[in-house]
Amino acid sequence: MGLFSKQFANVVEWDEFREDMIFYKWSNKEIKKGSKLIIRPGQDAIFLYNGRIEGIFKDDGDYDIESEIIPFLSTLKGFKFGFNSGMRAEVLFVNTKEFNVKWGTQNMINIPHPQLPGGIPIRANGTFTFKVNDYIALIDKVAGVKNSYYVEDVKSRITSILDQLLMKWIVKEGKDYTHLMANSFEISKGIQSDLDMEIMDMGMTVTKFTINSISYPDDIQRMINKTASHSMIGDMNRYSQVSVLDNMASGNNKGSSVTSDMMGMMMGINIANQMMQNMNNSMNNAQNANSRAGASVQNTGTKPNFCPNCGQKTGDFNFCPNCGQKLV
Repeated sequence: MGLFSKQFANVVEWDEFREDMIFYKWSNKEIKKGSKLIIRPGQDAIFLYNGRIEGIFKDDGDYDIESEIIPFLSTLKGFKFGFNSGMRAEVLFVNTKEFNVKWGTQNMINIPHPQLPGGIPIRANGTFTFKVNDYIALIDKVAGVKNSYYVEDVKSRITSILDQLLMKWIVKEGKDYTHLMANSFEISKGIQSDLDMEIMDMGMTVTKFTINSISYPDDIQRMINKTASHSMIGDMNRYSQVSVLDNMASGNNKGSSVTSDMMGMMMGINIANQMMQNMNNSMNNAQNANSRAGASVQNTGTKPNFCPNCGQKTGDFNFCPNCGQKLV
């Protein structure tokens, strides 16, 4: 008798495990007397009978189905194995880990812009994570008709709508479209909420969504860089001077050495003129300050110890012995 029992015994386990597999269904097999259930770390085992959940087992280990599993099943707790027949049941193994997926826009996304009728074209990429969180919905919508399900299946569903969601949340935020990465956190949160709603009916949830980079075509990026340079310098005259100096320093100036020397001389003259203008402004400011100081002395009627005009010590004189400035 013992010989026949061993002959009919089988092992219920996830024997086709892959890291990118979300669930695996052990089915179309008859569980015999003496069968074992093997649950490995990161797996949950769900017993199904006639499409209904009979029991969920989450602790990893080896279990004797007759003595350790059947007593906990909802409608099969009194099941008795026969000599020639076993229990017709299905076991759904679920991968409980969080799946990390890389994503990228399928096409260029044209973000509306008031100064560009065609919009600003962008590309973006990043990552998202998801996991199974509702076994009833998973069985009802997916596992009921499929024997296995993969990360790529979920990725395909998400990326099919991701371009539209990026457009939606970038426009909704209404931020500066040339500095989208500065607002990527708010945009990501909005997209995560929509994606979570998209896969909720499959018994899954999006736990995180991130944007790693947003890129523009080369011509748009050059325009953005040029605009940023203008705003940082603030003075177009200074911007042109800096541009010439940059070209000279980098050796990108295509003119002859004579031309380069002339450009350098012109730059030197311009800088010298600017310095002279700054010096004249400083002198005028100093003179205005002295005049105000002299007027202040005259208003008080008190003779100063030093001439407010030239700085000569005044002594007892009413007029400066050096420049003739009236002191009282």
